[in-house]
Order: sequence, then structure tokens, then C-alpha cells
Amino acid sequence: MALRQADSGSRSGPGQGDESGFVQHLADSGKLQPGALERARMLTAESRERLATVLTRLGLISERDLAEALSLYLHLPLAEPNDYPLKPLLEDKLGAPFLRDAMLLPVKEEGERVILAAVNPFHRQAIEAAQFALGRPIGLCVARQGDFEAAFARLYEAAKPVEAAEHPKDFADERIEDDVDRLKDIASDAPVIRLVNALIAQAVEMKASDIHLEPMESEFRVRFRLDGTLRAMEAPPLRLAPAVVSRVKIMAKLNIAERRLAQDGRIATAVRGRDVDLRVATTPTIYGESAVIRILDRSQVELKLPSLGFADAVLERLRALVRRPHGIVLLTGPTGSGKTTTLYSVLTEINSVEKKILTVEDPVEYHLPGINQVQVKSQIGLTFANALRSFLRHDPDILMIGEIRDFETGQIAVQAALTGHLILSTLHTNDAPSAVTRLLDMGLQDYLLSSTLNGVAAQRLVRKLCPHCREAYEPLPELAERLGLEALAESGQLRLWRAAGCTSCRNTGFSGRTAIVEVLIVDDPIRRAIMDKADSSAIRKLALEGGMQTMAVHGLKKALDGITSVDEVLRVTTAD
Repeated sequence: MALRQADSGSRSGPGQGDESGFVQHLADSGKLQPGALERARMLTAESRERLATVLTRLGLISERDLAEALSLYLHLPLAEPNDYPLKPLLEDKLGAPFLRDAMLLPVKEEGERVILAAVNPFHRQAIEAAQFALGRPIGLCVARQGDFEAAFARLYEAAKPVEAAEHPKDFADERIEDDVDRLKDIASDAPVIRLVNALIAQAVEMKASDIHLEPMESEFRVRFRLDGTLRAMEAPPLRLAPAVVSRVKIMAKLNIAERRLAQDGRIATAVRGRDVDLRVATTPTIYGESAVIRILDRSQVELKLPSLGFADAVLERLRALVRRPHGIVLLTGPTGSGKTTTLYSVLTEINSVEKKILTVEDPVEYHLPGINQVQVKSQIGLTFANALRSFLRHDPDILMIGEIRDFETGQIAVQAALTGHLILSTLHTNDAPSAVTRLLDMGLQDYLLSSTLNGVAAQRLVRKLCPHCREAYEPLPELAERLGLEALAESGQLRLWRAAGCTSCRNTGFSGRTAIVEVLIVDDPIRRAIMDKADSSAIRKLALEGGMQTMAVHGLKKALDGITSVDEVLRVTTAD
């Protein structure tokens, strides 16, 4: 186990200074906004909480930034999630209540010395008490509060509800009433509540997009999706899987007694002072219920087209499409490719007092000011098609349909476009030209589609290289020739970049994601091809002749600029 060491040259040594001085240092160094410190101090006086706790609770600074600044300020190592032990250390010396109150956790023994992870290294009385109880020299490392809470819950609290759920298979018997009562009791226990809250807080802090809770045959697997890639995280014991999933279902107001069918729900909560929307989906598996929590953190999403990574030429083509007064504009791509975010960004850009915009979505992911948004409720007959029919009586200028899924919805969209409305929607296809053939396959008439379809934008998300550790290299001549890199290099110098890995990116080599896009504008040659029911390859050829830049080309240009890697581009496109 290797604790990450803070950079050298910090201002203080372990145990020196106090928290007030440290927080003042944060303000002086610009890590806190003007006025934030005074506001936090006023609340601290009222609540009697730690000043640093108030700062993170209000969202004035993230837990990660706070812990890293504290690590540098005191010249102490920073504990990472995998530095915490698998079993409690020195239980006979340090009791769980003391460790919880002091927010200390033994993480390692180095000979005679014991390393303690401390959320508050300034709490000298607690640290001295721990040293007295141990009777051994101690060393300190800085712990992020979310990591501490998750590790503490796993090490010291996970065993408490075990008696009620010793064997997960017990929940599969026919006495469902008894099981439900027992599940509710366990899921309402403070340890399980803290465990789930800590898990959500950790995911939000790490900027994860999803939490996957998956009971397996011999383990309870917890994974976070970070920058589009799943990563395994520290998980509770398998026997707690029913309690953890049940707690999530209670929070999402789902039917805890129904474990045979898939369910969907929503949680509105606040994490570290930030309002966060959580979408919950559960499904039965052979080893128990699996759950996925999708995290929608509006504070982490900037709904502006330039911030999504669109090249200027691509952005110009897309804006030309959405500025037309009527017709259909589609965004395509697989699930998780950023279609909805792009669609919301388009709506934000074209929204104005002079235009009435109505949307029908499933689900409504972000609330957009000044726009009328409708949530689909198929159980009461409020489908995409029915909502669209009612929309046409509201004299709208622009309609946004979350997704064209069937012929009925597509037919109403075409009719709305013919009557002078601009229709924005999404479709699941691999590229822009395939959207045309997909709509024809749904049964839409070719003459209506050719008259109403303005254009299609297809996109993927690629991971961005970490700017702190990316490495430049010269590509092999064979690779450069196969991918046509020489024609794409604007500077004339062929240089690509690859991931390395550092503490800033958690040793992944990547930080954040960006979009690569292709925009097909339906012109007269493509309209004739639609009338002739041409296949997607013929439409692609015409689009390229009309100036369309493919996703692969857009991605390779970003690879040459050092934004992403060639491997990432090839992973999500069909470039060869």
C-alpha cells in the first residue's frame, strides 16, 4: 500500500497551525470566492460545526480540493480509497465510537508506528488520545471525508445488520410479507443509511455519471462510471446487498416488495451543498436485485455548444440547421453519447422570449428556464405521440421530442414540420447517414421525409487526455499513412499524444470527455437519394461530397491537437 505523498515545499509541518489559519490560507490563495469565508464563519458560529465541514456542505470547495490543499499545507500524505485496510486494525485499542467521533482511522502499521487517516489533522486532543491508547508512535495522513465515511461504514458498521440478512437467499422465499418488513427495518438502520449516503457522496465527488450496484454469486460489486469507463470501487459485503438496494428503492419511492419486475424512480437530494438529481433503475437478476443510479449534477454540466468540444466548422453547420424556421433536425448516437446534453445546449442557445418551445421527454433530465417541458407517463396514456398531438394546439414555434421511437411519433413529427414547426429530436443510429434509412424503415414516406428533414448530427464522446501527464510521440509512418494524418495536421508537424497517468487523473491518464461530431445537411442530391430509397453508404458519399466531416476525422484532428488519443478515436468510430 502506497500513500500518495504531498508535494514538497509546503508551509507547515504535521500538527502545526490551526484550522482557522488553514482556511484563511485557502481564501488568500484564491481557492475560496470572496465573501465565502465570512459566510462560512457565520454559519459555523451558529451550527458549531467545523469550518471546513461547513465549506464543503455549502459547496464552496469540494472535498477533494479541500483534502489536497490540507495535504500540501501540512506536508502530509493524502490517503486514496485503496489505502484503507480490508479489516479493522487495532480494534482492541481504538473503539469504533471514538474513531467515528474523532474521524480517525488506522490504515497501516509500519513497524512500531501506526498510520492514522485523519479528516481533521488539527484535532490534536483526539490524535493525542489515540497515541496514548495505542502506546506507540503515530503518523498522519489526510483523509477525504467521503472516503473516510465509506471505509468506516464498511469496516465498523457493515456487520450490525448482518444478523437480519445473514444469507441473501433468505429473501427469495415465499414469505414476502416478513421479508419486506425485515428489509424495511434493515434499510432504515443508521449504518445502512450512512453507507448509501457515503457511496452517493463519493460518486458525486469523483464526478461519476453512474453508480452500478450488482450482487454476484460471491461478491457485491460496486462500480462507478468515470469518463465513460466503469471502475470497481470498494464494496460492502455481499450479505448487505439486499439492504443497500432496498435503501436506494426507499429513497426513490419504489415498491420495495416488488423484486420480480424492473422499476424506475427518481431521487432529488443535496450532496455537499449541491442539488443533485438521481435516476434509479432496478432489475431482478439470478443473484438478487441490481440497481443503477444515474447522477445528474447540473453544476458539472455547462449547456453551451462551444463548451461541448464542437469544432468551429461543425458548430457552424449545426447552427445553420437549428436556425431554420421549420423542418426536422436529428441528433443520433448510442446511449450515453451525449445526445441529450447537445440537444439541451441547442435549446438553450435558440431560446428567447419571442419563441414558444415545448418539449416531451422520458425522462426530463434538466430543467430549462423559459421552456415548457413535459414528462412522458405511458401508464396514463401520456406518450410521445399523444403529447405531440396536444402540443400542436398550443401554437408552438419549436418542439423537442426526446426520442423518435416508432412510426406514430415519427409521422406526427413530420406533419408538425410540414405545418411550419422546427422539430428537434434524437434517434439511435451509428452515424448520420444511417438516420435516413432508419426513418424509412420505420415506415415514413420518402417524399415526406425528403421534404421535412433538414439535417442530422451524429456524435460520440471520447475521453480527454489529462493535461498534466499526457505524453507526446511521433506516430509510425504506416499508421500516419493509413489514417491520413498528414492531410489533417494543420501545423505540418505530425505529433500524437498518449495517456500516462498521474495523481490528478487518478492514474487513468484521462480527465473529462469531449464530443466528436459529424453533421449531415440534407441538400438536393441527398433529397433525390431519399426519394430513390438509397442506402446509407450512398447517402454518406453524397454528404462527403457536400462538405460533411466525419466523426473519425473530427476525432483525429483532436488527437493531433493533444486533446485525446488515437486509441480513443478508434475505439468509438469505424476509422480503419
